Amino acid sequence: MFPNFESIPSPNKKFKTTPMDRSFDHLTEEIIFAILDHLHDDPFSRKSFSLVSKSFYAAESLHRKSLRPLHSDRIPTVSPRYPSISKLDLTLCPHVEDSFLISVSSAWKTTLRSIDLSRSRSFSNVGLSNLVTSCTGLVEINLSNGVALTDAVMKVLAEAKNLEKLWLSRCKSITDMGIGCVAVGCKKLKLLCLNWCLHITDLGVGLIATKCKELRSLDLSFLTITEKCLPPILQLQHLEELILEECHGIDDEGLEALKRNCKRNSLKLLNLSRCPSISHSGLSSLINGSEDLQKLNLSYGSSITTDMAKCLHSFSGLQSIKLDCCSLTTSGVKAIANWRASLKELSLSKCVGVTDECLSILVQKHKQLRKLDITCCRKITYGSINSITSSCSFLVSLKMESCTLVPREAYVLIGQRCPYLEELDLTDNEIDNEGLKSISKCSRLSVLKLGICLNINDDGLSHIASGCRKIKELDLYRSTGITDRGIAAIAGGCPALEMINIAYNDKITDSSLISLSKCLSLKALEIRGCCCISSVGLSAIAVGCKQLTVLDIKNCVNVNDDGMIPLAQFSHNLKQINLSYCSVTDVGLLSLASINCLRNMTILHLAGLTPDGLTAALLVGSGLRKVKLHLSFKSLLPPSFRKYMETRGCVLYWRDKAFQVGSCKDHRICFYVRNGGESKLGFFPLH
Repeated sequence: MFPNFESIPSPNKKFKTTPMDRSFDHLTEEIIFAILDHLHDDPFSRKSFSLVSKSFYAAESLHRKSLRPLHSDRIPTVSPRYPSISKLDLTLCPHVEDSFLISVSSAWKTTLRSIDLSRSRSFSNVGLSNLVTSCTGLVEINLSNGVALTDAVMKVLAEAKNLEKLWLSRCKSITDMGIGCVAVGCKKLKLLCLNWCLHITDLGVGLIATKCKELRSLDLSFLTITEKCLPPILQLQHLEELILEECHGIDDEGLEALKRNCKRNSLKLLNLSRCPSISHSGLSSLINGSEDLQKLNLSYGSSITTDMAKCLHSFSGLQSIKLDCCSLTTSGVKAIANWRASLKELSLSKCVGVTDECLSILVQKHKQLRKLDITCCRKITYGSINSITSSCSFLVSLKMESCTLVPREAYVLIGQRCPYLEELDLTDNEIDNEGLKSISKCSRLSVLKLGICLNINDDGLSHIASGCRKIKELDLYRSTGITDRGIAAIAGGCPALEMINIAYNDKITDSSLISLSKCLSLKALEIRGCCCISSVGLSAIAVGCKQLTVLDIKNCVNVNDDGMIPLAQFSHNLKQINLSYCSVTDVGLLSLASINCLRNMTILHLAGLTPDGLTAALLVGSGLRKVKLHLSFKSLLPPSFRKYMETRGCVLYWRDKAFQVGSCKDHRICFYVRNGGESKLGFFPLH
């Protein structure tokens, strides 16, 4: 994209300007900013851009509006470079002291509009007070997961007079008194999330509804509220989203009184999932007056009977309904087919009672469906797929995992009749190569899940590679007919590939990884249980796939330290890795821990790992936030060290998981021996 300089000097050092450097001076600021806008989602391109010349460096610094630092202590150093920051994401900074918030207030006093503290601790009402009083332009604050935050913090937060969006999910110490302060002070609130705030009752919610008249979105999931707080909520003129998931205190009897008091409202989305105490009578009372309702979630709730369906008959604007894990009756289905609305999204995942007849009735009425989920509807057969594909030709998403009675020939219909598909989940089904050949006609397909599809092989995958070049996510988990040839076809035909799962396919070797190393956009790779893969293939991935962020190599017993060192050298964006049952030792783990971005590690049953090696790796991994370890190491790490790791923001999860024995292609079984504190990994030949 930009000139290839042999040596790019540091912007902080003086250097001689070349004619090529001066050519950039002719670009106006508007043009440079327009280029940066196109690089918004690619931090590496932005970094390369800033290193092109002094003028580009200055322009990128001035243009940047968002910042996501790895460490909070670096803010005083970088803040002078970025004077226009409006969005500060601190989710990678577990400890944020009051002094840090004070420095933020000083650095971006006039520009800061959004701050995310949902993963941060250590600050108090002192730092937060300085932030909200100094940065008067703040409109968004995320304090989710603040289990230690009290009403005193809420009193301080009430000073943010211009606040429009506030997330307090899992702030379990906040009470009605604290949320009442927010209600009185933050009258401009448009979005409020209170899910899992277990000490907030009808009183606190009622205060919010009474004082914050501008609310558009309100999440009250898992609260111990009753119907008493609902009248003022449903009278909010601008409320569009109301989430009441698992609010067990709300039932039919309490909702009955609402019907007389509710006026017309602007509600567009209503989530009543996991509310089994609400039947058709309660639902009818709750949605009375919600003439603009577009999305409704009744998953894990009451049976969908005729009465339940009839109460939604007149909602002509209804576009999406989720009925996951509900019991469907034939009469209820027929009532849904008589709705005035023409649905665009329908989710029937794990619904009891879904048959070919039911689906045929539904899709013949709702022909404008764009998304359909029939996961685990185990009674449907060829007839359902025939009805769906002939009626709903504009589908963009079809999820039908574990529809095991659907025969092979039915999948041909999908490719013939649904050319606009972008997402297709066929996990654990009977599809074969002919089905894949037909589906390859869906040229817009970006997500394809073929896990546990035992009738497909490389020939079918080659059809996908040639026809579906926009594939970004491909799941081939336990599809054991796939070999290196099929993966090579995908790697060559799908240049946009970002995620691939080829776990537990014993025919996959290093050759597959060498092919996938050409997929420069690859971000997530799962190869657990591929025992023919070694450090050679992993090294190729490390060198070629610089954007790799998630890697699962559990049970890859031939991967050792030789694979970790290239990861440490090239995979600077790696955030999550599972190394369990690999042949990595202290040396490899220490190298891996040096990756600044690494946040999560699972390292159960690493035979070559010692307590000293583990301690060193944890100390080096300054960015680590979560590490899963075998319980046997707990007694070998001093309590003071474990406390230090917790203080630094890294949580150690202990698992007392027995060693799992697995077989490999060369007919050997790995075994695990712990004797006198030493661990060994070896192999038994099978006879």
